[in-house]
Amino acid sequence: MKETIHSYEDLLRMLDHLLKQESDFDWDQFYSDRARKIPFFKNYPDENLVEYIETKKINTGKVLELGCGPGRNAIYLARNDFNVDAVDQSTEGLEWARERAKEQNVQVDFIQSNIFDFAIAEGTYDLVYDSGCFHHIPPHRRMSYIELVKRALKPGGFFALTCFVLGGELGGAAISDWEVYRGRSMRGGLGFTDEKLKEIFHDFKAVEIRKMKDMGPESSEFGTSALLAALFKKETME
Repeated sequence: MKETIHSYEDLLRMLDHLLKQESDFDWDQFYSDRARKIPFFKNYPDENLVEYIETKKINTGKVLELGCGPGRNAIYLARNDFNVDAVDQSTEGLEWARERAKEQNVQVDFIQSNIFDFAIAEGTYDLVYDSGCFHHIPPHRRMSYIELVKRALKPGGFFALTCFVLGGELGGAAISDWEVYRGRSMRGGLGFTDEKLKEIFHDFKAVEIRKMKDMGPESSEFGTSALLAALFKKETME
């Protein structure tokens, strides 16, 4: 690999290489043992997503899920009459997701791709959903992430995500963006506050930001107060 920077993409690749430990994380291995006691391995949707749908904060339409993993939220959305595109780079995660969708007789277009390589026509989606992908996005890729979401959404469309609470029990490194590069590590995923999410996504209207509700083992929804749930809206053009 040539170590000369000629373009913005060269710069991004260089910074990716500085964080090689995170970029080399084996998601296929992570999803390969389906019996592991990981709460979000259960085929239950996020409680905040269920609330958005049941209270009509979000109406049916076309959805893009970023980092869908084994498909639990994509399948829930498809069951509720959404047209769903779900993207993930893990072969194992998507194989599991397709099996689940087939078992429940729902149609989801599962797509294997790095989210930054996925071609999106402008203004395609009514909703972009991200459950646990954003906190693994390094700071130098954040601008590309925001532009991806803005490009994907129709005017008036919604963007929703769940991410680590700052210093939470599941993760959420309490470090600055600069410290990521000083230490060459995101320490398993960055943590966020209400204020930081509003600052990062200032181009969107913040509809609601709260901690997820803790959902017990008897619940058919996933929720933990170690994660923030945020709902934003892309403003319509004047």
